[in-house]
This record gives sequence, C-alpha cells and structure tokens, in this order.
Amino acid sequence: MNILIYGAGVQGSYLAHVLIRGGHDVTMLARGQRAEDLEETGLVIRHYLQRKTTTDPVRVTRKLEQDDTYDLIFVMMKYSDFEAVLPILAGNISSHIVLVGNNMDTYAMQDYLSKNGRSPKEIAFGFQATAGTRMDGRVICIRGGHGKMVIGSLEGNIPFRPLLEQVFERTKYKLSYHDQIDAWLKNHMVLIVPANMVILYHGFEMRKVARDDKRMRQFVAAMGEGFRVLDSSGYPLIPVGQASWITRYPNLIRWALKLFFMLPVSRLIDGTATELAALNEAFAEWRARSDVPTPNWDALETEWLNQS
Repeated sequence: MNILIYGAGVQGSYLAHVLIRGGHDVTMLARGQRAEDLEETGLVIRHYLQRKTTTDPVRVTRKLEQDDTYDLIFVMMKYSDFEAVLPILAGNISSHIVLVGNNMDTYAMQDYLSKNGRSPKEIAFGFQATAGTRMDGRVICIRGGHGKMVIGSLEGNIPFRPLLEQVFERTKYKLSYHDQIDAWLKNHMVLIVPANMVILYHGFEMRKVARDDKRMRQFVAAMGEGFRVLDSSGYPLIPVGQASWITRYPNLIRWALKLFFMLPVSRLIDGTATELAALNEAFAEWRARSDVPTPNWDALETEWLNQS
C-alpha cells in the first residue's frame, strides 16, 4: 500500500521501518536536516535493547500537497504540533488518517477534520509504545518485542479496521484495539506530565531525578491526583488496575521508578518543554473544573515553571 508517515522522529521512524519491512510503499514527511539525512543515508535505526542497527531506503517528501493520495496517513506528532498540521490534513484528498501520540483534544481534532475536510475523513487515534532519541542522523529506538500501538476510534469501531489489519498482516507489530481511546489517552497523560515536570526540572539528568526523593514522592502523588480528577469528571480509569496500583502502593511505585531512572536506558528518553506545557495547560482546565485538590501536581508545576 501507499502510506505516508507524517513526522520523522523516533515514533514515525520506527513505524516506517516496520511498514517498509512489511512490503509497503512508504513515504516519510520530514524537513530540514532530518530530510537530508534520510535522503543521504536512508532510515537508520539503532534498536537499543535488541543490539542491532537497521537501514531502510525510504522516499522523502517535505510537504503534503492537496492532491497527494495515500491509502493511509499516520501522523506521528507531539501534541503541541497537531494544531498546525490539521489544516494541511483537511486540505488533502486522502481519507484514512491515524493521529498517533499524546492527545487531550481528540474530539475537537476529529470535529475539525470532519467539518473542513476536502474529502470525507475517517479518523482513528493511537499511541505507539516506543521511546528513544535522535543522535548523529540516526534514531535510537527503545521498544519491547516488535512494537505495539494502542488504537481506537471515538465511535468505538474503527471504520477502516480491515485496511489497518491488511497493512500490518506481514509484520509482527501488534495493534491493540481499544473502544475508549480518548479515556486511554487522558489516563496516559496523567502518567507522563508529572514525570516530565520532574525530568525537565533536572534537565534530563536522570540520576538527579532518582535521588530527588521529595519530588519523586510528589510525582507519584500527583499521578494519583490526576486520576481522581479524571474520575470526578466521569472518565473511566484505564487500563484497569493502573490507577489502583499507583494510589494504593505509592512507595513501591516510587522505588520502581527510582530504579528505572538509575538505568542507562532512561537517559535516552526524549521530551520537550513545549509539548509538556501544552498537555499541562489542557489538563489545567480539567483540574479547575474539578473539586479534587491537586497540591502535589500544583507544586511540581510551580517549580518547573519557575525553573524554566
């Protein structure tokens, strides 16, 4: 199939690798130095845990034109970048789009594409379970197994699910369908925003993060506060048991996180202050509407903002 990967960071690069190896005609949308690197050396990925490096030839484009037609478009963006991309997607003639990444505004994004689309749009939302960074023209990818995406539609069933299954049938990549993807993404946001406030506060020096017992305690407590905000707003807490573990066993969770931040692999996890600020700002509205106190979230937010 003819597939566009809109975004050439860690997430988009690994998905492109999977789909190229699955026999598809893959184009990556990239700009600047990243586009030049892909054209000159191909898609180079160091698979950190698997201890191997792969190189795949890939077609590169710097722009999505209105009449460019793809069977499927995966938009692999940071949350803070989605807004700028939506008008481009709406103006393109392709119909099947998967927006992949952290997302607090799924309904608004789908509504925009539905109302402004040049062609009828069928939309799904997903989150890919990979991490890593870019270094010296290549991607360092951290993943378990052969890769996985949690994916779903706001209507419950993805209207183009047969197309998705056909795309991945020759790969070992796993699609995990979820009928409450909006709630899943909001629950995931509750995990990553407090974590990233502590990480960015310490400038990605992970050993400092692990040794900062005060903020590690606040981090775990803030996740519990975030889950209570979602619960008070009528959102299910999913995956089942996740929120319960974090709120019932905060010391166990804290020590597990400390051990992780001491590992070398934790230093390869990338993140940006821009995306964190956008996610936190969106969730601030939920916190303001809720009667749930969030003292630990508030404290982390204040210190991070003062630091930046």
